[in-house]
Amino acid sequence: MSPKLIAAIVVLAIIGLIGSNSLFTVSERELAIQFALGKVKKADFEPGLHVKWPFVNNVRKYEKRIITADTAPQRYLTQEQKPLIVDYYVKWRIDDVETYYKTMQGMESRARMQFQSIVNKGLLDAFGERTLQEVISDARDDIMRSITKEADKRVQSFGIEIVDVRLKRIELTERVFENIFERMSSAREKEAKELRASGRGEAERIRAEAERQKTVMLANAYREAQAIRGQGDAKSAGIYANAFSEDEEFYSFYRSLNAYRKSLAGNGNMMLLEPDSEFFKYFKNSNPGNK
Repeated sequence: MSPKLIAAIVVLAIIGLIGSNSLFTVSERELAIQFALGKVKKADFEPGLHVKWPFVNNVRKYEKRIITADTAPQRYLTQEQKPLIVDYYVKWRIDDVETYYKTMQGMESRARMQFQSIVNKGLLDAFGERTLQEVISDARDDIMRSITKEADKRVQSFGIEIVDVRLKRIELTERVFENIFERMSSAREKEAKELRASGRGEAERIRAEAERQKTVMLANAYREAQAIRGQGDAKSAGIYANAFSEDEEFYSFYRSLNAYRKSLAGNGNMMLLEPDSEFFKYFKNSNPGNK
């Protein structure tokens, strides 16, 4: 290989090295910051191909998309001093890359420490002002929205935006769980007693109403029976009166026969009467027409 060819290859290699160090790209998912001799020169790069001075400028890139920061479970106390184990996560992103670099040195771990400290303080205050029932109810959504808003306000000076803070789970300690179970059992027992008492009262009311209706129905039936019996007696009396008015002697004889039948119906009946008793009137005189 001739010296000229070698020199040409070396020159091309140097040109290629310089060219590769003079160009850089920024994607839509990235934020870039350019340095000149260790100082920030530019931080507002648009996505695309960009030029820099080789060996003088260097470029650092950061994630532009939303980042999810998962945290270790923390222990908090409610207003009643009941301990809770809370697990949550934070969604955040870099809003101002230059400020982020200057305040956090471009270190994600330092940024996480900052906003996690803020969120922890917010949760500690929020849970300390609320009861256990409020914390585990739908009110916790309002709590997390308030914490997200406050945390975002406080991290703006770091070039960070807090997008969302969400609870993954809330665990009760064994002692709190037992207390809640006992309270729920007591509440259910009280509710059962109230239902049983209400049922007994309703049963008594139903029985009293049935007894009242029974009394009313019997009274109405007795009244109707008496009315019918009265009507029958009146009709019977009318028939007897008509029969008596048509033949008084026959009616008297008929009544005597009925009296004899009833008096002498049993076996071994004994009657002590005077011989001239009116009862034997028709035994003395076999002719009913003669007096």
